[in-house]
Amino acid sequence: MINAKSTFLGYRRENGRVGVRNHVIILPVDDLSNAAAEAVAHNVKGALVIQHPYGRLQFGADLELHFRTLIGAGSNPNVAAVVVICIEEEWAKKVVEGIAKTGKPVTGFGIELHGDHDTILRASRVAKEYVQWASELRRLECPISDLWVSTKCGESDTTSGCGSNPTVGSAFDKLEPLGVTMCFGETTEITGGENIVADRCANGEVRERFMYMFNRYQEIVERHKTNDLSDSQPTKGNIAGGLTTIEEKALGNIQKIGRKCKVVGVLDKAETPAGPGLWFMDSSSAAAEMVTLCAASGYVVHFFPTGQGNVIGYPILPVIKLTANPRTVRTMSEHIDYDCSGLLQRQKNLDQTGDELIEVMLRTCNGRLTAAEALGHREFVMTRLYESA
Repeated sequence: MINAKSTFLGYRRENGRVGVRNHVIILPVDDLSNAAAEAVAHNVKGALVIQHPYGRLQFGADLELHFRTLIGAGSNPNVAAVVVICIEEEWAKKVVEGIAKTGKPVTGFGIELHGDHDTILRASRVAKEYVQWASELRRLECPISDLWVSTKCGESDTTSGCGSNPTVGSAFDKLEPLGVTMCFGETTEITGGENIVADRCANGEVRERFMYMFNRYQEIVERHKTNDLSDSQPTKGNIAGGLTTIEEKALGNIQKIGRKCKVVGVLDKAETPAGPGLWFMDSSSAAAEMVTLCAASGYVVHFFPTGQGNVIGYPILPVIKLTANPRTVRTMSEHIDYDCSGLLQRQKNLDQTGDELIEVMLRTCNGRLTAAEALGHREFVMTRLYESA
């Protein structure tokens, strides 16, 4: 049983935050820098490149989110050190300055006026030094209150709302009193159940902020949809799994926040929470986008309940996948970290599956690779707000 005296083994960073992984990442700021970043990671074994297709001619809130996501990824406690590469030196400097506020080692390189060869050479030398430095860092025993845990579900079916999502909720109910910082989101996927979340807000100010975020997303959906959202919410896979309406999907989705947790605050995309407890983050319901935003917010381990079977992973954030669907356990066993199908088969109760999921989480925090990590799934997808100029 987990309690206030429970601990895990983590890497305490310069700013006091604790990570459960020890990555040195090569971070391109824009799509033009992907090739150079990949070459550096090829040269330096143990460095991890994070590629993406964005970063040219973005502006306004979209550009702000772009920088917030990249700086957040580099600042994540699962990252020991960062090499930033950008076509323009000033943008590289902006990301470096943001990450440097954490106190961790970070160096940036601009490709303009240098070219790929010189940039790759200089960046590889720094990356090599960072990898060697990080290899000597050691895990320390840390209190459970130092842990930040996020959640998102995917490929949901009827077993999600009845089994795997409530299992996450049970784990959250056990973690919340211990001072753990937690997060959920998927704004469109609580449509029809938003009043339940609003009623769980800690006070009127939080409730007002939550409803603002929810209504803001609904306005975007209303403005851009055609006749309906049947290709997206619920998805064809959701419908095949027995979820015929967004309301059914929402009621199952909300099970992830447990029965007791109060929503203590509301975050915009990739924002960092100000304290412990359960936070709601306005976010896309797309799997990789939501996990990317959680990592940028600073979360270090992620619960991902799935029904029909989702293969999502992430470069720096270990994604723990669980399912209550025995068919998914049978057909996609290599992707599942925790099988909670015994809950629906009445072989276990919710208290037991919550405890067992926490045990898997602690083993993951202490160094055990998740299925997605072992299989090399590194889905990094940034959220875009609108077209570039």
